[in-house]
Amino acid sequence: MEKLLLMVLVATCWARPQDLSGKVLVFPKKTNTDHVKLITSKTTFNSVTVSNLFRFLTDLTRNYGLFSMATPVFSNDFCLFKIQSQDAIRMHARDGVTDFQSLSFPPNTWHSMCSTWRSDNGLAQLWVDGKPTIKRFIHSGQAISGVPIIILGQEQDSYGGQFDIDQSFEGMISRLHMWDYVLSESEIRRYVSDQNFTPGNVLNWRALDFTMSGKIVVDEEPRVVTHVLL
Repeated sequence: MEKLLLMVLVATCWARPQDLSGKVLVFPKKTNTDHVKLITSKTTFNSVTVSNLFRFLTDLTRNYGLFSMATPVFSNDFCLFKIQSQDAIRMHARDGVTDFQSLSFPPNTWHSMCSTWRSDNGLAQLWVDGKPTIKRFIHSGQAISGVPIIILGQEQDSYGGQFDIDQSFEGMISRLHMWDYVLSESEIRRYVSDQNFTPGNVLNWRALDFTMSGKIVVDEEPRVVTHVLL
């Protein structure tokens, strides 16, 4: 009985995907254990679009991981990482890497982010708060393959683990979708504008299969209030 109780406290999971519309995942503390594991049946990705076509909010100024996908071959098979004290996001694909520079992340502000990468030509791009970056080369000629482990809240330095407390995420994440093809510019803009868009075919915030380990909270998504001076 004690072992069963411990499992319930450490990992929370659901029997079927959950509709998280109007919800956020709250990562309330610095830790090298607490995380959310996102579950998909996909094992091959010729192209990847991760939506931020998720949204996130934090007050951190240090390094932190935003999205970490590992496979048995590469711990950074697809990864988004905020670099300390720089307005830059580091993107990994197949353990190739590039930095997107001159971005802006004011603290305690909701940001939307969409990242794309194509395995055929190796080009990657970010959209931050509805604005596209230049396209940069990461890695080409090899699709992401293998059973993925996708983690929010931590950055994987090995397949499914080896978390660094100084790279953990503290804040809120919402409306995450992932596709195995590159979205069009119009589709990305529809997401950012809260218009109808095609939900992710790899990860879908409206039907999300996930487990939570540690003190992660599913909470109501805060309403954004615009103040008008009369």
